[in-house]
Amino acid sequence: MTLKADLHMHTHASDGKLTSIELVNKCNDKELNIISITDHDTTAGLEDAINHGLKLGITVVPGIELSTIYNGESIHVLGYFRDDSYKNSAFSNILKEMTDFRVTRGKKIVENLNKHFNIELDYDDILSKAKGVIARPHIAKAIVEKGYDYSWEYIFKNIIGENSPAYVPKKNLSLEEGINLLKSVNALVVLAHPILYKKTNIEELMNYDFDGIEAIYHMNTPEQNEYYKSIARRYNKIITAGSDFHGIEKKDNGHGDIGCVSLTGEHLSIFLESINLKLK
Repeated sequence: MTLKADLHMHTHASDGKLTSIELVNKCNDKELNIISITDHDTTAGLEDAINHGLKLGITVVPGIELSTIYNGESIHVLGYFRDDSYKNSAFSNILKEMTDFRVTRGKKIVENLNKHFNIELDYDDILSKAKGVIARPHIAKAIVEKGYDYSWEYIFKNIIGENSPAYVPKKNLSLEEGINLLKSVNALVVLAHPILYKKTNIEELMNYDFDGIEAIYHMNTPEQNEYYKSIARRYNKIITAGSDFHGIEKKDNGHGDIGCVSLTGEHLSIFLESINLKLK
């Protein structure tokens, strides 16, 4: 049997649609053997996923996707935990501060939408549906559900995008701070979706203490996958693969479906060895 892994997925603990258990069930339907839940700046959904995965025979690698800033650009950093150090209280407190800011940020975006676009939304309703952690996809969904005649793509690009007057920046760590934070809790650190960075040279980022690069990503062409693999080889980095599944809408801001790309063979073996995971 060929083992298959999707190592980049989100639940409603951050900005995904599904609960941890629902996501693991769908991964089981897709016949994935190994998965990682990598919610934005939170580990809240991990325990349910790990426990449910055990029941289904799916290995759930605890993970996270940290938002950081480098060169004036948002750089996302994936962390894969080798043990339960992610439960460390100091680490948890830092994540809580980031999560609390998301709630404040969400409220300010909603206020700005009314001020600049005459779009009226019920903030408390959005907060309730988002289970307490508001991200931009929750706000975009609320705009559509309220009946405003905008496409999902248009909303992200023109109404709540970085160049919109309604946009509120995230409270991000620097790239170096993010990497060091993950290393402090014994995580394997991987550069997420390099295809998305427009201002920063990827090889420049390889000078930082990354262990790997998400060379196989659902938005990549086969040629781009090979290009990022070549960078990984040149800088002696491991390779990971991820769908970046969120499951919110068909056109959910460029995210892929579960298992649309996967890590297999030697690359998967190297990843598992790097996180000290031996499958029974």
